[in-house]
Amino acid sequence: MEKFLEEVKRILTQITIEEKEHIEKAAKMMYDALVQDQLIHVFATGHSHMFCEELFYRSGGLVGINPILEPFLMQHEGAIRSTKFERMPGIAKILFESINVQEKEPFIIVSNSGINSVPVEMAEIVKANNHPLIVVTSLAISKNSKPRTKDNKKLYEIADIAIDNHIPYGDGVFDYRGTKIGSVSSLASNYIAQSLVLEIIKLYNQNKIVAPIFQSANTIGGDEHNKILYQKYINRIKNLY
Repeated sequence: MEKFLEEVKRILTQITIEEKEHIEKAAKMMYDALVQDQLIHVFATGHSHMFCEELFYRSGGLVGINPILEPFLMQHEGAIRSTKFERMPGIAKILFESINVQEKEPFIIVSNSGINSVPVEMAEIVKANNHPLIVVTSLAISKNSKPRTKDNKKLYEIADIAIDNHIPYGDGVFDYRGTKIGSVSSLASNYIAQSLVLEIIKLYNQNKIVAPIFQSANTIGGDEHNKILYQKYINRIKNLY
């Protein structure tokens, strides 16, 4: 545990220092959209979908987040099957067409490797439709991996802003019989998610605007507070109900 803690601290410190400018730029992009009552659309596959959930409908979280959560791209409806699906060309177009998206709304796409068809094709469609694009990925993994896309593109190559989660090849921080253990991608990506939220709230404060933040539903007045905030998004964020 002690060694794992050291590795986690090292990676989070690296993100804090080396990704500061990228996180601040991404937060400004998101803030500019939110103050215009636009949504931030967040998409990922596999374990990376936890980034979407980290930003969505939680205590201290921003209201205008639309998580694109597709069960067949997550583990709980078939882990091996989900891996096959995220490598399948053509799925991203179908998913994009199902999103209630308005002009110029930003997207965040998260993929540790950034090489599979679904996240990369989604990024290409997002940019083709003139939406700002933030990606969270591991440059170390992506640059050392062969793309599984028709045009050999990788996710970070398409982004307006690429935030590196600094995860080593194989995800884990320790070697064990030819594989890696001590996976850190979820910890690092969720740290980035919360860093974005805090930077956005800072911008609200600097501009003397009250940030629309969810309160824990398990605190006094939480349900009432949240209902006022999410009412205007009921018809746009399908995962609210």
